[in-house]
Amino acid sequence: MENKKDNQHNKGDNMSNIFITGGLGFIGYHLTLQLHNLGHKITIYDKFVNYIEPEKSSYHFYLMKRIKDLNGKATIVRGDIKCRTTLRRELHKANPDIVIHLAAIPLATYSKKYPEDMLETNLIGTVKVLESLEGTKVKRFIYASSSFVYGNFKYEPCDEEHPTNPIDMYGTTKLAGEMFTKLYCSQYGVDWVIIRPSAVYGPTDCNQRVSQIFLENKLKGIPVFLEDGGEATLDFTYVKDTAMGFVLATEHPDAVNRIFNITFGKSRSIKSYANILGCQTKDTISDKERPKRGALDIRKASAIMNYEPIYPLEKGLKEYEEYVKSTLLE
Repeated sequence: MENKKDNQHNKGDNMSNIFITGGLGFIGYHLTLQLHNLGHKITIYDKFVNYIEPEKSSYHFYLMKRIKDLNGKATIVRGDIKCRTTLRRELHKANPDIVIHLAAIPLATYSKKYPEDMLETNLIGTVKVLESLEGTKVKRFIYASSSFVYGNFKYEPCDEEHPTNPIDMYGTTKLAGEMFTKLYCSQYGVDWVIIRPSAVYGPTDCNQRVSQIFLENKLKGIPVFLEDGGEATLDFTYVKDTAMGFVLATEHPDAVNRIFNITFGKSRSIKSYANILGCQTKDTISDKERPKRGALDIRKASAIMNYEPIYPLEKGLKEYEEYVKSTLLE
């Protein structure tokens, strides 16, 4: 049997020059730390903007922490992917081998609230990043998509061949971004990899998703609301596992021109999430339209890239809670 370590290089071997849009975001921060530890040179291009209302957000706190933690580990450039001139200048200045495109409005629930921003950032911004590849030495482009491209799951676990039928603007812009990724990369002779994460949680999350709200409410002694009894299921994925999947997509020679689900690979109910944390709960009725999701099939990523997530929900939540206690609530 092949030793999985055979496909992992030592720090400094095959070092790449990597340009990450949205690198100061939730996933981008953890990804940058992992890439740095492997010896890669990294440039972060980030807008320093969050869409959560200031009174509800811990974004500024975590942004400052991310910048402090990444000091000396990456070159940080402030810029908007919608600004073609600045983006192209900084991309050409960095002269990367690999581009990882994470910059987006990552909040499906904000599709109706900010539809124009969602379209401009997630779709038009992606096209501008892709157009900026022309005339560069970029060999590989990695696009952060979403499990929302599947819409309502027709079966579980949902594999990469599952029909794509998004039911909201977020999923639709992400799916359109996949199509443009294939188109532009084909035209420019650039290899591509598309990653579809799901229900990412963990340290420095400040996007007011259920995983963050539940933990912070629990630590403050505030009950959490379980919509429709919390029976909906998600493939909760610890952010370090998600980041590891992107690292593999960056490095593995057999990952090119493929789509991968990068999740834990098992579904858990929202009620289970609350129970593991030990939250006080109250039931409520949901009036929000969300796609019916669940477990994603990660066998393709495992077989091709040796992707093996190591954080079941119990382990991930323990580490996440310890982190929040030592930082946000210190």
